[in-house]
Amino acid sequence: METGCLYLIPSLIADVPPLEVIPLSVKKVIDSTQHFIVENEKSGRAFIKKIVPGKDQAALIIHLLNKFTADSELDDLLRPCMEGHPVGLISDAGAPSVADPGSSIVSRAYQRNIRVSPLSGPSSILMAVMASGMNGQDFAFVGYIPIDRAERRSRLRDLERHSRKTGQSQFFMETPYRNDKLFEDLLAALSSDVRLCVARHISHSDEFIRTMTVGQWAHQKPDLHKQPTIFGLDARTLGF
Repeated sequence: METGCLYLIPSLIADVPPLEVIPLSVKKVIDSTQHFIVENEKSGRAFIKKIVPGKDQAALIIHLLNKFTADSELDDLLRPCMEGHPVGLISDAGAPSVADPGSSIVSRAYQRNIRVSPLSGPSSILMAVMASGMNGQDFAFVGYIPIDRAERRSRLRDLERHSRKTGQSQFFMETPYRNDKLFEDLLAALSSDVRLCVARHISHSDEFIRTMTVGQWAHQKPDLHKQPTIFGLDARTLGF
């Protein structure tokens, strides 16, 4: 029997009309799929309903994949694919498997010779890179920064040294309620000439994206508390 495809379905990262940012191809896949793997059932169902309002919610077969999911459960999540059915993997926000628990199920799908198809849609990380004016030819997303202040500042200085040495821009994030503390440590730990990008609430109506030097940011503190934000730094010496 031919296996079904595992579709990686990007979800919304802002409360906007879905079809302003979600391509028609995503709608078609959701419309023809009954099996879904989600991080949270309530938000997963709500997203499906937004994209295909007329879809029968009672007929959906929802499986959970989150930090509590054991490796021993992954094959059960992929069983519909093995039986020939398509399965949609939906992130809570943005692109599945990027800063998201979805990578484990994708890896297992390849082990089971299941085709994986990523669909286009919003990714706050990539959109921040696009809008940063930083090195888009060589960049890294390094995930979350340490919580401990001393470790955090040490990590930030390491990222600056690496960027200055290699020219690679560095992007990272923090839990939204710790954004302000991270911003304070960025100003304290980094050299004043390092370019720092702050990309807050990407694609929302109050979206704020700006890149300035650390020295310039010292005189302008944005409101970041409890607002999803991507940060980027670039320590290259520019020729203009």
